[in-house]
Parts: sequence; structure tokens; C-alpha cells
Amino acid sequence: MMRTDEEKQELLKRLRRVEGQVRGIQRMIEEDRYCVDILVQLSAISAALKKVGFHLLEDHTRGCVSNAVANGEGSEAIEELMKVIQQFSKS
Repeated sequence: MMRTDEEKQELLKRLRRVEGQVRGIQRMIEEDRYCVDILVQLSAISAALKKVGFHLLEDHTRGCVSNAVANGEGSEAIEELMKVIQQFSKS
């Protein structure tokens, strides 16, 4: 499925924000900051990445999987989707 330029920019903006948060955690570790503060930031990063992942899962389901079902290739697409959901939910 092709994403619009607006969708791409929104995903990239979110990922750049996560990238900045990771750099911030690196600085926190270098500065020997309080562990709990670092853990809170790690949790925020994890939540932000999950949000990006759920967005991509939704796009994939509404686009690729939906099209595959409409074209009679739904079984394979659904099987692939279930595998990726299992993998995604482990994190």
C-alpha cells in the first residue's frame, strides 16, 4: 500500500521524536541521572514506538490485507498478518 506524503511525514516526525528521546537517554546515562527518570523515559519511547507500530499495522490491514481478500488471496495475507501481530505483541 502506498502511503500519502502526509502519512509518511507524520510517521517520520514521530520516529525523529523517538530518536531525540533516545539521544536524551544517552545523555542521562552519561550524566549519571537517577535510574527512575531514565526508566520513565524508556517507557515513553516504548509507547511511542508501539504507537507507530499500531499505525502501520492498521494501514497494512486496511490496505494490503483488505486488497488481498478482495482479490481472493486473503488466506495468505491473513496468515502473514497474524504472524506479524504475534511478533509485534511480544515486544
